[in-house]
Amino acid sequence: MKNLYISLVHYPVYNKNGEIVVSAITNLDIHDIARASKTFDAAGYFIINPSEDQCEIASKVIDHWKTGYGATYNKDRKDAVDLIELLPNIKSAISIIESERGVSPLVIATSAKGGDDILTISQLKTTLYEENKPVLLLLGTGHGMAMEQIPEIDRLLEPINGGEDGYNHLSVRSAASIYLYLLKK
Repeated sequence: MKNLYISLVHYPVYNKNGEIVVSAITNLDIHDIARASKTFDAAGYFIINPSEDQCEIASKVIDHWKTGYGATYNKDRKDAVDLIELLPNIKSAISIIESERGVSPLVIATSAKGGDDILTISQLKTTLYEENKPVLLLLGTGHGMAMEQIPEIDRLLEPINGGEDGYNHLSVRSAASIYLYLLKK
């Protein structure tokens, strides 16, 4: 999956009151999504958050696993967090991919709610493996991404559907792992 870049979006997202906010970076999201990304051989993992204070805290956690005591204590986690880049916005992630790959990525957003013009997992696998095109997969935090505030989005990926009762509120860590598993070759 060297064409797939994962991005955890903390802004623009909704809070429980429907307001657009910057959500907090959590320690679990930092290393759990990095570990899943490494396990499934993703090309990179971007954490998108414009808050300097939030990024400073996240940097300390990441540095602990990259160069601090954690790097010697748990090499597997060090290898995973090496994939992480903290960025202020989605445009920065797109620029990095364009610089690395020489082409703009297809920007795919996820949403538990679904929407119009849905891309299926099968269609995205075709893009990743047959068309050999880089993909930036946006995973939202809070109560979902404010899609209307993200003009870079090309398509929306089909939601992960669980049981028949309609309950659909996975943690972003779980959703990331499931999507990575479904997209593996």
